[in-house]
Amino acid sequence: MTDRLFYSAEPVFQVDGTVKGELTRDLIRLDVLETTEGLKTLVLRLAGTPAHPDLPDVPERYLDGSLVDFGKKLEVSLGPDDDARTVFRGSLSAIEAVYAEAREPEVVLFAEDRLMELRTTRRMRTWENMSDADIASQIAGEHGLTPRVNADGPTYDVVQQWNQSDLAFLRERGALIQAEVALADDTLHFESRTARSGTEITLVSGNQLIDVQVRADLAHQRTKVKVSGYDARDRDAIEEEAAGDAVQAEITGGKTGPDVLQRAFGERVSHRVRDVPLTDGEAREWARGEMLRRARGFVTAVGTTSGTPDLVVGSRLRLERVGGPFSGGGYYATRVHHSYDRTSLFRTRFEAERATVNEGAA
Repeated sequence: MTDRLFYSAEPVFQVDGTVKGELTRDLIRLDVLETTEGLKTLVLRLAGTPAHPDLPDVPERYLDGSLVDFGKKLEVSLGPDDDARTVFRGSLSAIEAVYAEAREPEVVLFAEDRLMELRTTRRMRTWENMSDADIASQIAGEHGLTPRVNADGPTYDVVQQWNQSDLAFLRERGALIQAEVALADDTLHFESRTARSGTEITLVSGNQLIDVQVRADLAHQRTKVKVSGYDARDRDAIEEEAAGDAVQAEITGGKTGPDVLQRAFGERVSHRVRDVPLTDGEAREWARGEMLRRARGFVTAVGTTSGTPDLVVGSRLRLERVGGPFSGGGYYATRVHHSYDRTSLFRTRFEAERATVNEGAA
């Protein structure tokens, strides 16, 4: 598709389903942030000086509850009018008034998506004979969300949620098997990275890419990950391991971090000790999950685009003109930050990772 030379990048705001042009008019800065841990957040900073002498005082209008108020639904879209994308949908959770000498007053609005419900629900309970995917499905239903779960993992005899919020608990369970938490409309996603859908985007340095830093780093790479425990039922020690081949199914070429580490410095083994498995299956899945986490982060990219509303966490990226070892596809967006202000206009900052460097490099 041909890139548009000119279009209005101003965000469009809806409050409880009604477009509110005042928010666009008085906007100073908009920030929308999302990561692989779930819970998309918004910060909207508004000018407090009236745009016209006949208008009522702007701070009071944004503070009296008539236009915005706690719990109201806020939706934001960015991009060309005929191809705009909704980058945030959630509820207002905080309001701030800012007054400073020699500066115009400001009102700052804070909002979170529906995962806020999980963040603010804290429980103590025991789960029996369930997998992490089963647990995610039940939690979704308890919050009126449609579950979409697709994550491999063992079935546990007992799992305890010990004075944790539902969101923190899901994040913890997901981290063990490398499943990611996300919300799309009213669907709770608990999915392995390979099962998660996302847009496919090509970014070219000097074109859409305003700046980018790409690094291959061996600091956290390991050739093996071992997990140990004790099986009380069988009265036997547990020891499982995962090697660099755990990530092979996710790549199409190049050299992985464990391979480069082995060649450059020899074998380096990590023992995971904070989590104690009670079965061989648990230990095997946790070792694999930890190896995937490390291997996937071998190459990291941090960049800024000239505004890419289609870029979301889970997007598959192809980076061009970023150096021989790093150019090409295979990048996975792990953090996305859309922003708009009157100076820089629309910008998208992102973090992404890839498991390999290209052949002939490093």
